[in-house]
Amino acid sequence: MSNALASPQAVDLTTLTAWDHDHVWHPFTDQADWLASEPLFIDRAEGVFLIDLAGRRYIDGVSSLWCNLLGHRHPALDAALRGQLDRIAHSTLLGLTHEPAVRLARRLAELAPPGLTRVFFSDSGATAVEVALKLAFQYWRQKNPPEPQRRLFLALDGAYHGDTLGDVSLGGVPRFHAMFGPLLFPTLRAPSPSAQNPTESLQTIDRLLREHPGQVAAVVLEPIVQCAAGIRVHPDGFLAQLAQLVRQHNTLLILDEVAVGMGRTGTLFACQREGVSPDFLCLAKGLTGGYLPLAATLTTDAIHAAFTRPHAATPDPTFYHGHTYCGNPLGAAVALATLDTLLREHILERLPPRIDQLRRWLDRLRSHPHVAEARQAGLIAGIELVRDRSTRTPFDPSLRLGARVCLRARHYGAILRPLGDVLVLMPPLVISEAELEQLCSALEHALHDELEALP
Repeated sequence: MSNALASPQAVDLTTLTAWDHDHVWHPFTDQADWLASEPLFIDRAEGVFLIDLAGRRYIDGVSSLWCNLLGHRHPALDAALRGQLDRIAHSTLLGLTHEPAVRLARRLAELAPPGLTRVFFSDSGATAVEVALKLAFQYWRQKNPPEPQRRLFLALDGAYHGDTLGDVSLGGVPRFHAMFGPLLFPTLRAPSPSAQNPTESLQTIDRLLREHPGQVAAVVLEPIVQCAAGIRVHPDGFLAQLAQLVRQHNTLLILDEVAVGMGRTGTLFACQREGVSPDFLCLAKGLTGGYLPLAATLTTDAIHAAFTRPHAATPDPTFYHGHTYCGNPLGAAVALATLDTLLREHILERLPPRIDQLRRWLDRLRSHPHVAEARQAGLIAGIELVRDRSTRTPFDPSLRLGARVCLRARHYGAILRPLGDVLVLMPPLVISEAELEQLCSALEHALHDELEALP
């Protein structure tokens, strides 16, 4: 085998492209299309901009898959990472501990909704949710008195909580999850709430919990916005009513804030918009400002107490779950710097003008003949494209209009990624007025170009 890949010498773009096509399997990417394309190589970044090998600059319109909060190469985050490298890059949390993880757990407990005092670290959004599922399942078997019959979970239509098998069992996006059906555990399913019928979802959840008394381990959802479902924004008050319903039925509430947390909806945690404290809060993505993989599952002292019986107890109360890089010191150090920077620089207090700017642009776009809806929560937006807005007739999926618009946007200096025919905007929280105007203009021009080109 050639050792060319190990060479420190520069190689030309043609060779890099060949190596990519020969060796790299890109996630959530049609392989045939990719192998027929000329890939865009990102070489470096600065602020809200990604820069390719030719030096062309693109606004990072989806925050490098919804995780970059403070821009690229932020001085405080860079310094935290370099400082930790001078101490240690990694040490396990299995039977040991280290200062960055301890400090981060303490900081999260201080900032989180009331009652969330215990932090289990992992390395991705999927693992954060998987940890919550397993903890909830085991908790019911170890509480006093135990309730081992609680083995069901309830999720919403359009749910997306990650790609591990437990998360996929909760999932409700057929194009992502249908293939794996034979491998999954059964999940109770309620409709996603909508402005047109805001009570249907709550009524269904109530009915399902009544039909399965004492059998549901937890209700699981993304609060405020279901992102991968197409930026479905829940009606105001839905989360608070759901939390009350869950308490009435004496089950647990797991909130997946992997995408919607860390300021995306205008508050540090999305559930704070409606004053909700869940039993489990799952964080990842923006937790490290988009620098390194790190996730956290926050829970309560009451949940933790069920895992603290003497080790001689039967059954063994230990939570036998973990990841090699749980609480990685580098990730923990940069996460602390992210939280400190959000607060010190008053990032959340500075968001309302950008949120209003995005809202004004979406209001104008809503009159477009091919825009069914333009949905927004904080600095998250989804523009749903249809062939006929009066009948909500979709475009032929084979046209892949959303993908074409996003590719065209690169000609106008923006990197975007759609969800089917929903165009997604989720820029870094520090985007300026001029940069947000440039991003919205790029998307609008790209949409016009691709619609004009349709047969």
